[in-house]
Amino acid sequence: MTRKQKKSLIRILAAAALLAACLILRRFAALPWWAELIAFAVPYLISGYDVLLKAVRNIAHGQIFDENFLMSLATVGAFAVGEYPEAAAVMIFYQIGELFQSIAVGKSRKSIAALMDIKPDHANVIRNGETITVSPEEVAVGELILVKAGERIPLDGVIESGSTVLNTVALTGESAPREAQPGETVLSGSVNAGGVIRIRTTGVYADSTVAKVLELVERSSEKKARSENFITRFAKWYTPAVVAAAVLLAVVPPLLFHGEWSEWIHRALIFLVVSCPCALVVSVPLTFFCGMGGASKRGILIKGSNHMETLAKTGIAVFDKTGTLTKGSFEVSAIHANGMSRAELLDIAALAESYSDHPIARSIVRAHGGHLDPKRAGEVEELSGLGIRAVIDGKTIHAGSEKLMESLGITPFCREGCRCGSGACVHVASDEGYCGHILISDEVKPTSAGAISKLRGMGIKTVMLTGDAAPAANETAAALRIDEARSGLLPAGKVEAVEALLEESGKRKVIFAGDGINDAPVLARADAGLAMGALGSDAAIEAADIVIADDDPVKVPLAVNISKRTLRIVLQNIVFAIAVKLIVLILGALGIANMWIAVFADVGVAVLAILNAIRAMKTPNE
Repeated sequence: MTRKQKKSLIRILAAAALLAACLILRRFAALPWWAELIAFAVPYLISGYDVLLKAVRNIAHGQIFDENFLMSLATVGAFAVGEYPEAAAVMIFYQIGELFQSIAVGKSRKSIAALMDIKPDHANVIRNGETITVSPEEVAVGELILVKAGERIPLDGVIESGSTVLNTVALTGESAPREAQPGETVLSGSVNAGGVIRIRTTGVYADSTVAKVLELVERSSEKKARSENFITRFAKWYTPAVVAAAVLLAVVPPLLFHGEWSEWIHRALIFLVVSCPCALVVSVPLTFFCGMGGASKRGILIKGSNHMETLAKTGIAVFDKTGTLTKGSFEVSAIHANGMSRAELLDIAALAESYSDHPIARSIVRAHGGHLDPKRAGEVEELSGLGIRAVIDGKTIHAGSEKLMESLGITPFCREGCRCGSGACVHVASDEGYCGHILISDEVKPTSAGAISKLRGMGIKTVMLTGDAAPAANETAAALRIDEARSGLLPAGKVEAVEALLEESGKRKVIFAGDGINDAPVLARADAGLAMGALGSDAAIEAADIVIADDDPVKVPLAVNISKRTLRIVLQNIVFAIAVKLIVLILGALGIANMWIAVFADVGVAVLAILNAIRAMKTPNE
């Protein structure tokens, strides 16, 4: 409990004790009206002076119809008609509700606060042979930093010396530490749980993973869901409407039907107390905030509550294949040459692919394992989505997909009778014709099948989009029991496929999960884009609506589950609050409900709605 909350609690307890004393005194002693007024005004002012000040201040600024105004009007009116104990009690209970709200918001912020703690305080940079401590913002690209055991890594970089174990729970939600060796990339915000390491920075602090995550979290509350916007608009019109209704309730019956002024004013005051929209205005945004906080603890960073609402209405889940459902760690599994030896085919393919950063290209270079003389290569051109063209030893070499071969008028064939559906094929052709192909295999992630199964269990259609050939795509789709697979797609083709699915889905939403390397256009086009393991990718974080800090596909159904649960709690709070208030408003207008029932309809409902909202912090296990 914060210092401010403790002060509020002390004020509430003091006011409650004084109110109890006044009630006892009133029972055993006959006090004149002015003495009772002063006696009950003391606990009232102790508990509610700040509410009165806020109401006056807001009226001065033209902001009349808020909960402070309603509560001040109702309680001052109660004093005016001689309901002194009720006025003091209403204010005390209102402050109890505000305290509960404050504690609930503080609790829901803890997970966000824990995430904000990933910001490093300093960096130990090695300059001129000396280690000096500076702010992370002062470290330049390419500088060498030293990270001791227990310290947070301040900037993204590559380990130059030393091996360690990294704790990435604050970034990914994954509690199991991972080993890191020289040459491996490390992300800022991770904790060095092992030995001393030296890291060569690959970017400035402003572009680091930790800076991107903090910016993402800070912006997450800016985008409101339709439910939140509805409540904001509802409160804007609801509050002046109930004030007008209360005035009519107080004035019309005495003027037109000869009712007792004190009786109808009392009913109007009860009407005002009940009408405070605290339960709705507080609990709905609080529920979304709790849901996003709970998701962040599991390594799922949601940019706004509007995206939670979209996830909850998912009808079609679309996945990229490579790096999302599969590990993306390609290995050469077969080399089938035509008119040359396997070694010669691998040699020219590796030299051509050495100019590409694509994972398949890197796997071919890795399989070659030998020295690649750059002097042998002339002009090199990367053909987007197709492959690469290079002049090697004076000959033009094309290496890439079957579509690339078709564009050259070459029909791939295999003398060894291989079945190339078990992986991706890199076809190679030269000026002299077809040279053969290299078979690349990519292993499916162990959690992919479970993720697809969970989505299907929710009634969500699953679709896989890939640039791979149909045999490889169909084999993966069959292994994972994916409903539909579309293969041979270039980046533009993936966007077209998602647009077609958007038309098919109707009112249900289409989400897309990709690894963030080249999926930015599709992430942006889907109703909600989920970037997998893309904390280091600028394009992914900008284009995606949800960032899954690690690359585990099972986080996709988990994100949908969390969002569905959050939306259920929001709906429960809306229905419960409106139903109770409508019932008590009618009872109050008919003279059946008293001020104590009105207090429950306002403060009691708000407290119950807040407690229900906190449940959104607890995320399902799967």
